Amino acid sequence: MATHPEPHVSGKRIHLPAPTAWPMFLAFGLMLLFASLVTNAGVAIVGAVLVVVSCAGWFGQVLPYERHEDVILRLEQVPVVTTRARVARIEMSAVHRARLPLETYSLFSGVKGGIAGGLAMILPALLYGLIAHHSIWYPINLLGGAGIPNFRVAAQDLSSFNLTALVVATIIHSLASILVGLLYAALLPMLPRRPILFGGLVAPLVWTALLYSILGVINPFFAQRIQWGWFLISQIAFGVVAGAVVARAPRVRTAQYLSFAQRAGLESPGISQHSERKDRK
Repeated sequence: MATHPEPHVSGKRIHLPAPTAWPMFLAFGLMLLFASLVTNAGVAIVGAVLVVVSCAGWFGQVLPYERHEDVILRLEQVPVVTTRARVARIEMSAVHRARLPLETYSLFSGVKGGIAGGLAMILPALLYGLIAHHSIWYPINLLGGAGIPNFRVAAQDLSSFNLTALVVATIIHSLASILVGLLYAALLPMLPRRPILFGGLVAPLVWTALLYSILGVINPFFAQRIQWGWFLISQIAFGVVAGAVVARAPRVRTAQYLSFAQRAGLESPGISQHSERKDRK
């Protein structure tokens, strides 16, 4: 059985496979074949001829033996120099940290902040219903109706008690409050300065503007009946209370303080006890 020689270096020459242009012609022929699907048969004929000729030419250069050529090997000494007097190294300190934040809030603090904020925003919402529509059920029905498919009632009926709307509104309000509270617990540690400003003003403004821009497309019926000034006041009330509750909760250290063995769940009593002693100090 024929064997073709391995590339090798001899003296100041290196033995390499000879270059060939046949793969380029083969690719061009295949391109013409595919182009003929949207052109005409003449393009297909030219492409097929190119494919056959290219395959024959390419196979002739590699079978039964691959063609090689000798290339002159020029060895050059490349000096590695630097203009610096010394190599700059990153000094690891408290400023350089692998991940942010170093400390965070627990999930329980986010849930607690969400519940407190949800209770706080009920008062402005009910106050709006009493002042504008002389009924506390108007904002409740409005929120509950947003979660009921094909919920269409007359404007005067929104001021009446509706058990289905009350249950749906309670579920929506509770879940949204807890989820936003968890979001505060995740974001506020990254804002060490003025967390109440972010939680009580910036975040409510952002999501109120987002809802204002998309609610008209999602549900125009309810978008026309929301008083956005009172809506923003209730969101600010939520943000201030939830942000204050979360910000006053004790922080917990993130996993980057733990060793790799502890993060991987390996049994390492010596390392664990050493880390606990360092934490107590």
